[in-house]
Amino acid sequence: MNDLGVGFRFRPTEEELVSYYLREKLKGTTPDIDRVIPVVDIYNYNPWELPQLAGERCHGDTEQWFFFTPRQEREARGGRPNRLTKEGYWKATGSPGEVYSSQNQRIGRKKTMVFYEGRAPHGRKTSWKMNEYKVFDNYDHEHAGADPQYLKATECYMSDDEFGHHHMYGIVYCFSM
Repeated sequence: MNDLGVGFRFRPTEEELVSYYLREKLKGTTPDIDRVIPVVDIYNYNPWELPQLAGERCHGDTEQWFFFTPRQEREARGGRPNRLTKEGYWKATGSPGEVYSSQNQRIGRKKTMVFYEGRAPHGRKTSWKMNEYKVFDNYDHEHAGADPQYLKATECYMSDDEFGHHHMYGIVYCFSM
């Protein structure tokens, strides 16, 4: 997998991440997918620690990384996930958005979060942001009986300024399972 040409970047769209990579992980038919997007519990790490855990296609990339992340038990039972890390926490911001397929079908939902250093309510806002994706349960009827732990995904990035302009940024796509 390291024989790609100079300049190759693994840059899937939101639709590809949700409708292909997450679905393939759900089906369990593509074992090599873990080489591209490894399984990492991102809440055991601060966002700046994640790049060194990236898969083969993104290892050494300074702009984006992808991970599958185990879904927490309390979240699977309908509760709110615990988004605490060692040195901070992820806080939801704004209203959730929808993810659409190229056929304009709703395939998932996206929630944006910001990383704060310290503990609430006195945390310090950082430039790290994360989009958490949830695949709609009815998106793939063929796999409706699949393990429900593979139903969420997350994307993180670092913004350079308060207006959200991305000059040099890092994106971490993390799929909750």
